[in-house]
Amino acid sequence: MPKKIHRRKKNNTSRTPILVSVGIGLIALAFILLLLGGKKDNAEAEGASAGSSPSSPSSYSVTPSEVNYPAPELALQNVNGNIEDLEDYRQQVVLVNNWATWCPPCKAEIPTLEEYYKAHKEEGFVIIGVEAGEPQSEVAQFVESSVITYPIWIDLKNASLQAFGASGLPNSFVIDRSGTVRLAWVGEINREMLEKYVTPIILED
Repeated sequence: MPKKIHRRKKNNTSRTPILVSVGIGLIALAFILLLLGGKKDNAEAEGASAGSSPSSPSSYSVTPSEVNYPAPELALQNVNGNIEDLEDYRQQVVLVNNWATWCPPCKAEIPTLEEYYKAHKEEGFVIIGVEAGEPQSEVAQFVESSVITYPIWIDLKNASLQAFGASGLPNSFVIDRSGTVRLAWVGEINREMLEKYVTPIILED
């Protein structure tokens, strides 16, 4: 009689732990990628809501507060040694920018302020940069190296900060042609915010 050949059944149980491990690894990888993608989307959304894109954080700007009160009395020596008064600039739209040579965000916004000033000075607009606390010689040297063309005042005793009730630097206040403070900023300004909020005041009759 022919012998029966008994074939052994292949044992697949040894592969089970490997397959389970691979499956768990793939699930974990997918979860990590999903998590990272969510964080990226959230970061981009936050950047957009702040007025900036993730690729250009320097475009960040605070939004000004709309205010309405008479401009304070303020007279200080300018960088050339002459006394100037806010009253000297009546009938113009004035942006008073309190800043300091040692303040990084102050220095960061200077090119933006300079460009905006040049674009609108023929429309009856002026920026007055009030430097808080540094001696005239140091401020003059900084102004020359930075090529600032708008007026710079020297404020050794922080009279401007006290007059406007401000503390942190930089801060800015916009005074209309009637002598009323209309806008107040605390923090760095970008060109978009200037055009959106200050230009309409410049164009008022």
